[in-house]
Amino acid sequence: MHRKIVFQRTALLAAAAAAAAAVPLLCALPPAMANPAARQDRAATPATGDTATRRQQAAVKRISDAVAVVTTMDREAGMPDLLAKARGVYLVPTYGRAALGIGGEGGSGVLMVRHSDGNWGNPAFFNIGGISVGLQAGVEGGPFALLLMNQKAVDNFRNRNNFSLSADAGITVVNFTRLAHGTVTGDVVAWSGSKGLFGNAATLAINDIRFNQRLNEAYYGKPMTALQTIDSTETNTQADALRKVLGK
Repeated sequence: MHRKIVFQRTALLAAAAAAAAAVPLLCALPPAMANPAARQDRAATPATGDTATRRQQAAVKRISDAVAVVTTMDREAGMPDLLAKARGVYLVPTYGRAALGIGGEGGSGVLMVRHSDGNWGNPAFFNIGGISVGLQAGVEGGPFALLLMNQKAVDNFRNRNNFSLSADAGITVVNFTRLAHGTVTGDVVAWSGSKGLFGNAATLAINDIRFNQRLNEAYYGKPMTALQTIDSTETNTQADALRKVLGK
């Protein structure tokens, strides 16, 4: 019995000594290594901050690039009058190359919609997928825009996060170059800075338009739906240059 008690005391003393020896080692470690959870948090925080900053910068640049698109559009005969009648305009500074009739990621753009008083509202960010007619061989996409000529066209952007603009969806999208000759009318007028983008097609379909929630949130600093963004009565001053070039 005496040996058993001695053995237990010896084991306890050894364990206590080992624990005491470990304390200086733990104290010597950096806090992030001593606490794995803290290490993960510290690693995640800068990345998240950097990502948000990059997205915010990308959103601001998208609007700046959209100003240049409108300036180019205004040089087209008949475009200023058409913009004055439009209920909204979706501007894509760069539409990526894609094969005829094949969808895929086409580009990212800015939507501007008029309020009931005729003034332009705040920008909302959307991505665009494929164009079912156009982008012929040897033609780069370049700038691209959709003029929304009625409320039906605008409501697709207001009420749906993923949609297409096509005859199948009840929306007629016409080629601006054909409209300029007075041959067609439609709900949406599609314009491109590259003359061969739509070919000679009178109508076309715009596929896979999606609300860019992350870019929108990075720009405004808070989560907002497409509807909240488009219908907001607050004025975002960062978009003043775009409002100005769009005119009344």
